[in-house]
Amino acid sequence: MTSPIRIIPSSDGALTYAIPFPPEETPAVTARDLLRAWEAARGAAGAEIWGSPRRLVFRRADGEAMELLLADADAACWAEAVDARHGLANPQGLAICLRLLALIEAMGRMARLKGFFTLRATGAELHPALLRAAASLPLDPAGRFDEAGLTALLSRAIPAGAPS
Repeated sequence: MTSPIRIIPSSDGALTYAIPFPPEETPAVTARDLLRAWEAARGAAGAEIWGSPRRLVFRRADGEAMELLLADADAACWAEAVDARHGLANPQGLAICLRLLALIEAMGRMARLKGFFTLRATGAELHPALLRAAASLPLDPAGRFDEAGLTALLSRAIPAGAPS
């Protein structure tokens, strides 16, 4: 990760981030940073700070590129909030954003996570073990969490009500 992340604005307002490494090489973050990013993103959504679409273009070691487009209003809003707090043009800020989005995606995709979080209109309650796992588990090449890996990290912290 020696080369900097470059930001390339486009005429339509979208921002392209030229990232010289793949998603699976983003660094681990702290559970505290992830929770603060969640809260900042929720606050941005409440304030209707939607943000610009962002195109994340990752470069693999073999020179191949992988693109992740954050164009829907929610993803753009959450990316905007993380960018304002941490900066997406640095590996740590980018890692916080990617892990936050991967966590949200995993919560919707993985039934086994039920019991590790509660969503209410007034906010979310996230189990500390879920936050720690999302902060430390490497992302896969698509920028998501591997279900088996996430389940393994959480296997010792099964909260009441979680399916087995």
